Amino acid sequence: MNSSTVRHRPHRIGFVSLGCPKATVDSEHILTQLRAEGYEISPSYDGADLVVVNTCGFIDAAVEESLDAIGEALDENGKVIVTGCLGAKGDIVRQTHPNVLAVTGPHATAEVMNAIHEHLPAEHDPFLDLVPPQGIRLTPRHYAYLKISEGCNHHCTFCIIPDLRGPLVSRPVNDVLLEAERLAASGVKELLVVSQDTSAYGVDVKYKTEFYNGMPVKTRMKELCEALSQFGIWVRLHYVYPYPHVNDIIPLMAKGKILPYLDIPFQHASPKVLKAMKRPASTENTMQRINQWREICPDITIRSTFIAGFPGETEEDFQLLLDFLDEAQLDRVGCFAYSDVDGAKANELDGAVPEEIKQERVKRFMEKQAGISAQKLKQNIGKTRDVIIDAIDTAENLIIARTSSDAPDIDGLVYIDIPDSHNCQVGDITQVTITATDEYDMWGALRAPMNN
Repeated sequence: MNSSTVRHRPHRIGFVSLGCPKATVDSEHILTQLRAEGYEISPSYDGADLVVVNTCGFIDAAVEESLDAIGEALDENGKVIVTGCLGAKGDIVRQTHPNVLAVTGPHATAEVMNAIHEHLPAEHDPFLDLVPPQGIRLTPRHYAYLKISEGCNHHCTFCIIPDLRGPLVSRPVNDVLLEAERLAASGVKELLVVSQDTSAYGVDVKYKTEFYNGMPVKTRMKELCEALSQFGIWVRLHYVYPYPHVNDIIPLMAKGKILPYLDIPFQHASPKVLKAMKRPASTENTMQRINQWREICPDITIRSTFIAGFPGETEEDFQLLLDFLDEAQLDRVGCFAYSDVDGAKANELDGAVPEEIKQERVKRFMEKQAGISAQKLKQNIGKTRDVIIDAIDTAENLIIARTSSDAPDIDGLVYIDIPDSHNCQVGDITQVTITATDEYDMWGALRAPMNN
């Protein structure tokens, strides 16, 4: 073998991924393309020839975290390409870190790869550089995010996502289903459907009919959910805007075709605040729909997020929000203090709420919801629940799992003592009898595995 036939070490790319699940999917697409072109992924800065940082730029804390991550990558490695939502916010990256090699916005695999090619051309060997059919993912092997669209057509005053990611662009439904098929074939047991507005899927293409495996499927949320149910794995819906046609998917949940779990960010309950946010402002209609959903699917889990301290929010407005919690009895809830977002219309509103009042309201909100959550979880004691195993901690003698009511990273967990003999693996879906609960988590005893 002479020097001309010696294969050099493939170029190695370091990768830092920040932000929401939509950004995670963008990262996975870039990583998949990197591996397809023969690049290796470095687990450390010093082993990388170049570093890509996928940023978040939604709120001030995320901007600061992203800028810090870029600075760390520059200090540790020196060659950095920046992508993601922060890249779409003007020149903030270049102004703070002028030595970065390139800056792109979100959902920009081609642009990132072009920048990498410019500074680190690929040395591809198709006989040795293999990429699994499901691509490169950042999640554990047993669950995956499935992004169905990009961008958003809403103009909520607290949000700049349409400015960062553009208007709604739905992925072709056959592409989505082919990706889901590959993920299921690779061993994924749970698909987490994400987008900026999942219930708007297909609006931009007028619910166009595509063909998957020779069968016609409309580019619409209900038909997508029905098609995803054929893979026999958990399907969980996130970021569902409360359009009336959301009612159409509740019977699918009642029939067990998709998980009885609905993530709807209601954001507030005061009509005045909702109007200022440019969100649906009828709390009465919201309660009617929640009650209707529960009549059709009694086991439905409703998750939501809220904002406390929005400009103009009075104590009366906040009390309306607390009253709504009492009435709605939501299962999973998060609350955030309003934070100014550079470029958001809400910054122009009068009635800024002092920071100490924002934090005090968040505290009161979460205390109330903790009591509601504790009571609802307590109703599980003695019942048998299906769970998916996320981890097995032999040092603590614990199996860590989630029920169908709990999404990874944001909801509660089920802790199970490891029995003397078991053959459970991470990713198994099994059954657990619940023995104890607190405000957010549960404890239980393992029963026989359902499937592996």
